[in-house]
Amino acid sequence: MSSSTGPIGPAEQEPIDPVFDDSYEPDPVLPDPVRQRVTALAAGVLGSLPGDELPVSLRRVAKFAPKQRAKLGGPLIAAQIATDALLRQRLAAKVVEAAGDLGAAVAEGTPPGAADPTEVAALAYLCRPPAWRDLIGAATEALRAETEQALVAAQTRELEQRVARAEHDRTVARTEADKLRDELARLREEAGGLREENRRLGRSVRELEQRERRAADLLATEKGRAARATADHDAEIRRLKARLAEAESQAGAARVSAKEARANDDARLWLLLETIGQAAVGLRRELALDPTDRLPADFVADTAADRPEGVMPAKARALDATDPARLDQLLDLPKAHLVVDGYNVTKAGYGDLSLEQQRSRLVTGLGGIAAQTRAEVTVVFDGAERIVGLPPAPRGVRVLFSKKGETADDLIRRLVRAEPAGRPVVVISSDREVADGVRRHGAYPLSSTALLRRLGRT
Repeated sequence: MSSSTGPIGPAEQEPIDPVFDDSYEPDPVLPDPVRQRVTALAAGVLGSLPGDELPVSLRRVAKFAPKQRAKLGGPLIAAQIATDALLRQRLAAKVVEAAGDLGAAVAEGTPPGAADPTEVAALAYLCRPPAWRDLIGAATEALRAETEQALVAAQTRELEQRVARAEHDRTVARTEADKLRDELARLREEAGGLREENRRLGRSVRELEQRERRAADLLATEKGRAARATADHDAEIRRLKARLAEAESQAGAARVSAKEARANDDARLWLLLETIGQAAVGLRRELALDPTDRLPADFVADTAADRPEGVMPAKARALDATDPARLDQLLDLPKAHLVVDGYNVTKAGYGDLSLEQQRSRLVTGLGGIAAQTRAEVTVVFDGAERIVGLPPAPRGVRVLFSKKGETADDLIRRLVRAEPAGRPVVVISSDREVADGVRRHGAYPLSSTALLRRLGRT
């Protein structure tokens, strides 16, 4: 067999079959740096060999970039070099040529002494000059010596760092000791001051004990005086009780005579009221007084409810019923006041809308009722959350929010109690407790359904 690459130096020879060569020796074990360098050198020139001179297993690897060959095909290249002497000779020729003077020197078996032992061993392994095993052995020893030297240097640096830390710790300890001595001196000085303070406080305690004994003597004297004053007071109470009994007997006689006088006065008062009533009718007709712009519900709203910010107060009242016709009958009464439990109505009729949309829709509908019936309309919402930016209420509709700590039901009861007896007040709420409460105060409770049907008809 002969190489197609021409002369390749001292390594040129026919491949030797180890089975028929008694002098064959296995390749020496290469250190990791040498083995990696051999693979890198071979991968670098692998692509320069013709495809027919490459084993089938390496033809695909030869198409990779040099760095990719060593990274992806390194183990395959190393295995092929170890078993294929002809391939190694061809690669050695390319590697020696690429290495220049160093490659030629190694191929002749006379590498320079200053050369990198890893590079020399890798070139010697590929081109196999005379005594190449000795070159690899020398490189192995050199690498081992470098490794040991690096280990010794690392240990030396670690010891130096420990010594520096120890020196630092000793300095810190010395500083801390000085601080502790200063602190001890300060504490001793404070202890002396405390002992002096303790002696002063002892004297103060003894003085206070003397004062306490004097105060106890004074207290005993005052207790004697208080006992005498109590006896005098009890005697005075007995005298006053006797006088009170006498006064009660006189008051009983006075009550009898007053009852007879009151009967006479009642008759005279009835006559006076009749006269005043007739006079008031004539006076109102003569003065032509205008109706007041303040209603009882306005005073309740000012003291027991919150109005939404930015909304002008408007007159409004709420009414409750199951039949819209019944609601219309009640609203036709003179001076009717409709009071509406806001969320009780909106959640029954518009529960799929947001709270803001529910309030807006209800208030708008109540504005139409107020305009049609001329009734006073008040709608009440729970004020647990502060409502800001509510649109202005329609004319004739008062919008209220309960204050913190009070519910809309409580505010509705306040509004009903504030109305004078005899005024028709209609409360709209499906809450049975609210309905029973306002009924006891003379209001007409109706269900939310009646108002929703009335609004739907509008």
